[in-house]
Amino acid sequence: NIPSLLSLLFLFNTQVKAQEEINYSQFLNTITTAVPFLMIGPDSRAGGMGDVGVATTPDANSAYWNNAKSAFLEQEQALTISYIPWLRSLVSDIYMAQAGYTWKPNEKMSVSHGLRYFSLGEITFRGEDASLLQIVNPNELAIDILGVGYKLNQRFSGGFGVRYIFSNLTSGAAVGGSDSKAGNAIAVDLNAFYKKPMSLGDKNADYMFGINVQNIGNKVSYSESAERDFIPMNLKLGTGINIEIDAFNEFGIYMDINKLLVPTPPAYKKEGNGFAEDANGNYLIESGMDPNVSTAQGLIQSFYDAPGGMSEEFNEINWSVGAEYWYDQQFALRLGYFYENPNKGNRNHMTMGLGLKYQIFNLDFSYLVPFTQRNPLENTLRFTMSFDFADIKSVSEESKY
Repeated sequence: NIPSLLSLLFLFNTQVKAQEEINYSQFLNTITTAVPFLMIGPDSRAGGMGDVGVATTPDANSAYWNNAKSAFLEQEQALTISYIPWLRSLVSDIYMAQAGYTWKPNEKMSVSHGLRYFSLGEITFRGEDASLLQIVNPNELAIDILGVGYKLNQRFSGGFGVRYIFSNLTSGAAVGGSDSKAGNAIAVDLNAFYKKPMSLGDKNADYMFGINVQNIGNKVSYSESAERDFIPMNLKLGTGINIEIDAFNEFGIYMDINKLLVPTPPAYKKEGNGFAEDANGNYLIESGMDPNVSTAQGLIQSFYDAPGGMSEEFNEINWSVGAEYWYDQQFALRLGYFYENPNKGNRNHMTMGLGLKYQIFNLDFSYLVPFTQRNPLENTLRFTMSFDFADIKSVSEESKY
């Protein structure tokens, strides 16, 4: 009969449409930005714990992870220096070096300054006939002009940071027929930190929570004709707890999550062997949103613009967990794990670390073991040295007696 026939046609049409729907969240769709070195954790303490740092106990490297956390720093002054070999299993001249200085003018406030320098080694440019055109040494740097943390009360602090970014990848060489130039940007961080003393049975502990919105800044371009690229604006959330087991032993466990706040590449409509274009030569978007937007619009739409919908947005969240054990504040053991979705970069690795404190020095080491793809830090020992000025004062006073 006619009603039954119409029902069958409706079910058939529904099944055909369901088969035609594409789950874009299952496809490889990584997000790329300019100056990605800004996302490399600079210190080996966090590196040994899977790159957690937003809500760990404050130290000399807190300014990178969360300026607000630095307001709870016990030292009056702290200096830190780090060295990170990069792609060491392939080349020997790529590395990142970092130096940072934090001081506290009073009990409530911290002020930080820092420098990160990333050397990309030596690159040779050749012409179409293989003739030598130019040998360049590309490099990038970030100058943390000013970072401030301020305690609003005994449990909560807020902070901000201002950063200048310089990226010189070609030393002015012509690329694709166009003269290139260095990229420049100004970026800010906005952050907060919460610390609450508590009891776990008969043990004293500190619960911590932190948030940091990093690298909110202008897009950069490497030529007059090229489109401008987003820098890695990102949101970090962290939580953790540090437990005083007894007078000599402490144990902390921490977790961070991170999401880039830049547009997700859309899925473009295919046509033949390429993509369909409009009258202006722009690719037609089949799913997702136009990524060529302003910094403010890009930051907002990064929460809902993925072509695979909210399931893909959740795929863009990286997470890491870390644990740290201290004996007598002299010796530390660390372990961590970092996870990134296979369709968003597929970084999946375990980390381990060691910390040593001797009078005025802190030495931290970390090592990374990849579980999936090759990692730039595999088979590499990275280290950080920090210098505690408060301890210098106490050591010098002790030497008088």
